[in-house]
Amino acid sequence: MAGPVHKAIRDAARILATSGVAGARLDAEVLAAHALGRERLALLSDPPDRFDGAAKVRFDTAVAARAAGVPVAYLTGSREFYGLEFAVGPGVLIPRPDSETLVEAVLAAVPALAPARRGALRILDLGVGSGCLLLSLLHALPAANGVGVDICPVALACAQGNARRLGLAARARFLLGDWWAALDGTESAFDIVIANPPYILRAAIAALAPAVRDYEPHLALDGGDDGLDAYRAIMDGLPLWLASPGIAAIEIGHDQAPAVMALMAPGARAQWSVRQDLAGRDRVLCWVR
Repeated sequence: MAGPVHKAIRDAARILATSGVAGARLDAEVLAAHALGRERLALLSDPPDRFDGAAKVRFDTAVAARAAGVPVAYLTGSREFYGLEFAVGPGVLIPRPDSETLVEAVLAAVPALAPARRGALRILDLGVGSGCLLLSLLHALPAANGVGVDICPVALACAQGNARRLGLAARARFLLGDWWAALDGTESAFDIVIANPPYILRAAIAALAPAVRDYEPHLALDGGDDGLDAYRAIMDGLPLWLASPGIAAIEIGHDQAPAVMALMAPGARAQWSVRQDLAGRDRVLCWVR
């Protein structure tokens, strides 16, 4: 890449690296592409000679914010997840690639359900956030319908917007409330229940990367003193709300599988399996009931 755009990206990468940003060059390229209204790979393969004035201002402003710690996804307003683009912003947890393990675990388990039920699956997402998990599953399962629950109005509005943008709004409902308490009297048991609950120990929040600790919602991160508060609530209602046959898939911290499984009824523990993420770490507990 030659010319002023190349130099601006190089200079921005240097600024970000000096500020301690990991992946400084990639972040600089992403922010430059966003400022120019182009895809990153298209920018790299066919760059313009220079920024226009407004684009350069957008780029410089974004670089300064990233150097201060603001996550890239909040600056661009979106994050890719499972091949789909999800809008995100302050107050909404940014989707992580590791969470794609949950989507893959559910899709791998779907054939275990009775064939007659596969065409009309009902999915419940507890703590829906941006909607990345629920909407990725609805996109992959065209006949399924889903309900997303969240206690945060900002996150719920984000998920609703993503459902509209992805053309999935007709198959998704969103309810404001705390875990199972959000479900109204019209709901029956669900074929699939998923959750990526807050699971970080409260005392460990301070040690998180600044971009997470200082900008992402603690409501979606803080799992209480032992990191298990949300799991207790989820396990309490799961036997009632998961159909039989049914699939439950719950994201966990890499070292939490034994503690979360200890919350289950003794007879149910053998029915759960652990799925690893791409790094080989425990990531998802899956139950095919």
